[in-house]
Amino acid sequence: MNKKPLIAVAVVALLLAAAGGWWYAHRSAAPSDRLVLYGNVDVRQVSLAFNANDRVAELAVREGDHVRAGQVLGKLDTRTLALRVAQSQARIGVQEQALLRLKTGSRPEEVAQAGAQVAAAQADADLAQQQLARLQGISQTTAGRAVSQQDLDSAQAKRKVALAQLDNARKAQQLVVTGPRKEDIAQAQAQLESARADLALMNHQLAEAELKTPIDAVVRARLLEPGDMASPQRPAFTLAITDPKWVRAYVAESDLGRVKPGQAANVSTDSHPGEAIAGKVGYIASVAEFTPKTVQTEELRSSLVYEIRVMVEDKQDRLRLGMPATVRLQIAPTANGKP
Repeated sequence: MNKKPLIAVAVVALLLAAAGGWWYAHRSAAPSDRLVLYGNVDVRQVSLAFNANDRVAELAVREGDHVRAGQVLGKLDTRTLALRVAQSQARIGVQEQALLRLKTGSRPEEVAQAGAQVAAAQADADLAQQQLARLQGISQTTAGRAVSQQDLDSAQAKRKVALAQLDNARKAQQLVVTGPRKEDIAQAQAQLESARADLALMNHQLAEAELKTPIDAVVRARLLEPGDMASPQRPAFTLAITDPKWVRAYVAESDLGRVKPGQAANVSTDSHPGEAIAGKVGYIASVAEFTPKTVQTEELRSSLVYEIRVMVEDKQDRLRLGMPATVRLQIAPTANGKP
């Protein structure tokens, strides 16, 4: 058997192995222009709850729906509150009319009526005075024999009553002409403002019966159903905010100097390995921590690392909360050509 071909193959294999070792050694020693990290997609979440205690009447969205800022997600049963609003509006109408009556003052007819009452009281007083004077004259001419003392006393009493009624009528006329007191007008104004404040509060409660989303997001969980009793302590929805999104990754202390805020990066996932998403470093932790359980290996579980966040613009909404992702950071070369 000819052994020369076997020897030639062995020599070639040794040469290839030596060349591969040399290339690997030099590749490892040369600084890389990329830093590869592994992390998970993260987004902010918000829990939305009704700001009132009442029965849920309607929920308009469910898990997975995209919602826009200001969109109504649900409504409470507002029938009782609507009746209270109507009652408050009627009360405001009463207060407005009362205040208007006070500000308008006395009507001409009321002033004329008060004048007529004064004239009537004056006539009664004049009549009582005439009767008293007549009885006194008769008593003087007859030396007290034609008129008894009792009749004179009764006439004097009637005259006093008539004069008192005249004085009362004149003061009533003065009140009618002067009009309401300023204190009464101020009190009516305050009562009207109080009723309006009550109505404003009820309208605010009526508006809060609608649950609106404060930001563009995706419904992650629907926690209540129509008929449930809502309260500020019971969230109705959990929303995932789709913008901004970032990938939470961890950098070893030896590579921390190669990472800068604003540094360009590419993010890829196993579901779209060939479609990288552009991003940039937006946050670098200032405090070291032990490698989290989600990314640690047996040899790195006691290593200290620094958290970074790579902000991405996921226009096609491919990234999901918790999704594993690969981050490739572009390392800029220094003046001597090394990263």
